[in-house]
Amino acid sequence: MSLSPSLPSSSAIVGRLRAAGCVFAEDEARLLIDTARTPDDLAAMVDRRVAGLPLEHVLGWAEFCGLRVAVDPGVFVPRRRTEFLVRQAAALAGPGAVVVDLCCGSGALGVALAAALGTAEVHAADIDPAAVACARRNLASVGGRAYEGDLYDPLPATLRGRVDVLLANVPYVPTGEVALLPAEARDHEARVALDGGADGLEVARRVTAEAPHWLAPGGHLLFETSDRQVPRAVEIVARAGLVPQVVASDDLNATVVIGSLGSAG
Repeated sequence: MSLSPSLPSSSAIVGRLRAAGCVFAEDEARLLIDTARTPDDLAAMVDRRVAGLPLEHVLGWAEFCGLRVAVDPGVFVPRRRTEFLVRQAAALAGPGAVVVDLCCGSGALGVALAAALGTAEVHAADIDPAAVACARRNLASVGGRAYEGDLYDPLPATLRGRVDVLLANVPYVPTGEVALLPAEARDHEARVALDGGADGLEVARRVTAEAPHWLAPGGHLLFETSDRQVPRAVEIVARAGLVPQVVASDDLNATVVIGSLGSAG
């Protein structure tokens, strides 16, 4: 959309965004202008961003692994660091892999992995109804399905023992530290997508304990964690009978724990 003389200039929008604390005000202004359909739409979008809503919720989408993924209000925004998890999963799987994306949020991980593999059978689940509705729209582009429920509960039983790659974007912020998160996350994303329990690993424990029943021989579980949680996370994976591995990216400040199930025979 081009700005008309009656609208604030791009520089005026940048000024408002910068005054509101937006570090990348110029980039955000450009995205808002390009995304808005009408002048009134642009004005409302700028107001919402200045009020503190995450940029992705204002735009209605996030860029993730080079894709434009729909992100509805209240739904967890996929982080750039999590692209590292997708890359690790893509290196472990081949075309046609059976993929499950737990704690899927917008479904970004499943969509991105399917795009990287070229073709995949993708299933996703989340306990948050708003996230599931969003994920269903995103997954439609790769023929995937999203289910509402607690972790594995809503998944088809026919997936047991067939999953090649199990992605779990588990919440890993300790309960006592949720209040310390940036306001964009703390105030505008579902608490269930952020709060990982007393030590931040409660959901990871539940996911890992059941993973061997769902993974195919030679299959892999991948989840993100923090550096300080790595020793406990590795213990959790090993206790479940999976072979643990830890990979990290300094550039993205990302740490991924991989649990592999041995091949049959």
